[in-house]
Amino acid sequence: MYKNKYKGLIIFQSLFLWGKNMNEIERIQKIVDPIVKWYQENARPLPWRKDQDPYHIWISEIMLQQTRIEAVIDYYHRFLQALPTLHDLANVPEEKLLKLWEGLGYYNRARNLKKAAQMVEEKYGGTMPKSYDELVKLPGIGEYTAGAISSISYGEPVPAVDGNVLRVLHRVTANEQDVLEPKAKTYMRKKLLQVMPKKSGDFNQGVMELGENICLPNGDPLCEKCPIQEWCLAYQENLTDELPVRIQKTKRKLEQKTVFLLKWQNQIAIQKRKEKGLLANLYEFPNAEGYLNKKEREKQIKSWNLGKIMNENGIKNYKHIFSHVEWHVKSYEVEVEKKSDAFIWVTVDELDTHYAIPGAFKPIKDFLMRK
Repeated sequence: MYKNKYKGLIIFQSLFLWGKNMNEIERIQKIVDPIVKWYQENARPLPWRKDQDPYHIWISEIMLQQTRIEAVIDYYHRFLQALPTLHDLANVPEEKLLKLWEGLGYYNRARNLKKAAQMVEEKYGGTMPKSYDELVKLPGIGEYTAGAISSISYGEPVPAVDGNVLRVLHRVTANEQDVLEPKAKTYMRKKLLQVMPKKSGDFNQGVMELGENICLPNGDPLCEKCPIQEWCLAYQENLTDELPVRIQKTKRKLEQKTVFLLKWQNQIAIQKRKEKGLLANLYEFPNAEGYLNKKEREKQIKSWNLGKIMNENGIKNYKHIFSHVEWHVKSYEVEVEKKSDAFIWVTVDELDTHYAIPGAFKPIKDFLMRK
């Protein structure tokens, strides 16, 4: 009996050491089938998974960039209800497109959707190209999105590497490369190309789903629920708190702003931003650089030819974070003596229906809509 127990211990130790000494490709290869099986058994019933339509996959993937799944679902339904086909997207007026995108942020994503749809109409007869190499040439479609569409819709054996995928793979292989470096994504993509299975779409979605729901960021993964725990070096070496490595190299520029909710009778003042730059071509509430005190606010109102301040109330102090800029905002509801041609004057219903107000001004719009 003791010989059998000793023999079993030797076998276990040998397997453990062999597992720890595997190279990266061997280790990544080991997780492929378990992830495909886990995904097929546990995939969430998301609306864009009801079919493999490349248009649906494309819209969802662009929306999911920088946005949580839970937040995207309602936008996805509304967008497809308004623009059910690629042809509709190619021909939608920009004002309507931006209004449909309101609240999702990063509005160039929406503009690039339209540009790409127009290119597909002109070059591919309105049918999304099937290959990764053709998809990646379209505006706004990078390596990740091209990989997602081509693998999920067409079964092309190419990876789709996003932040979730990098987190999973860096923990599995105990890779200490900074995941914020572009070369980290290139490196893992090359590795995955060597192991992509026939069920490439299921594998890509499985790794993403694993990163979203199990292999969570900030050192708090649910390892006990993970289908690839036995192959994960970060788990074996207790490194999940330390991996993946993320080194922030640039600090955001801080900008202070005073924003005005200007009211004249039953109308609200808005203005259109410039054609280029941050929040290009979107509508905003009038604002000024810096925190203005009461006298400075009165002077600003007069400079816009709005007469006197009839009534004023503070709304909310908040901050809004862009990729490279952080706004710190003080906002005021101001009833003015008269209106001027400096702004567009709209009713609350018109504002809500026709004009895209970006998330940087959402707290003010929310305040207005609650009244």
